[in-house]
Amino acid sequence: MIQVCALTINCYPLTIQTIMLIVDSHLDLAYNAIEWNRDILQSVAAIRASEKGMTEKGRQGNTVSIPALREGEFGLCFVTVHSRIESCEGKFKGVRNQDIAYSKAQGELAFYRSLQRKGILRQVTDLESLNQHLTDWETNPDETPIGFVLTMEGADPVVDPDQVIDWWEQGLRSISLVHYGISSYAHGTHAPGGLLPRAKPLLKAMDEVGMILDISHMAEGTFYEALEIFNGSLMATHNCCHVFVPDDRQLKDEQIKILAERNAVIGVAFDAWMLVPDFDKDNPDPSDCTLNTVADNIDHICQIAGNANHAAIGTDLDGGYGNEQTPCDVDTIADLQKLPEILRSRGYSEEDVENIMHGNWIRHLRTAWAGGGKG
Repeated sequence: MIQVCALTINCYPLTIQTIMLIVDSHLDLAYNAIEWNRDILQSVAAIRASEKGMTEKGRQGNTVSIPALREGEFGLCFVTVHSRIESCEGKFKGVRNQDIAYSKAQGELAFYRSLQRKGILRQVTDLESLNQHLTDWETNPDETPIGFVLTMEGADPVVDPDQVIDWWEQGLRSISLVHYGISSYAHGTHAPGGLLPRAKPLLKAMDEVGMILDISHMAEGTFYEALEIFNGSLMATHNCCHVFVPDDRQLKDEQIKILAERNAVIGVAFDAWMLVPDFDKDNPDPSDCTLNTVADNIDHICQIAGNANHAAIGTDLDGGYGNEQTPCDVDTIADLQKLPEILRSRGYSEEDVENIMHGNWIRHLRTAWAGGGKG
């Protein structure tokens, strides 16, 4: 059993028999607060009630809030700053230039810092702060702030490679090159292609400072070209499997195999369109999407890797949609506590379940931050 497991399991008399520490590798908390004007300090029910009468996609159906994260024992989350430039002749909406993207991302960082000043969140940036946070969460989970690792979804807010060190000093620990469309550095989801000329110096700067490269949203060409250049630690924060949903947003088996060989961890997303083939986002019906569908993706990653050391949780449950587009047995993010029993029922050992729910991400961070994360 890996070292972290003994530190990260607690039992409480909730609606389910046991509760286990969860590490979630992709939450857009600041985006929800700023762009959606949500008070995420309220309960999920209160947020839904505040949106009564709103008809836009995702309104009255959110699943994530700070109280729900605490109820679900989410002791550590990877949270995003994100702003993309517009691309593909307006197909993928965004801001006009990188200066604006930088400024918006800085605004999202300010939100996390505000919650940290209030003792609601706590930034985790290195091995020492990670170990201290896990110890505090184990000994006093009710009073310990939720830990967060700062990540960037799409690299447009990095105005130039020289700025990587500035972001690092502000606590940023992971960057993905692109979101939907084409970023300043690479081709991404639904925009086939590879790296742009500015990507190589950016990847070099990331490598030098120790930044983790998140391969999420990379076009296939970008994926292979980036991995040829980048020698540091890799991860996939919110992805599902191409074998179930054949879209370029999902990872093919060969990509999963390569990531496992490079000691990466893959966080499985909970977005129904990534889990169910031909899911209609304009007329959503999540009745065919359950936590068992999520478990299918987790299991497939484990089968390709040959072990349970590379599959994990990366929900993206607050990524611009609501429960019209989530597993139908997830009312709030706290319902992820149902997942361990589903994995056990499929024959996963307790050690494997713990690794998937939290241990793999903790080990990955420890390895990367100890200087041993290069593949």
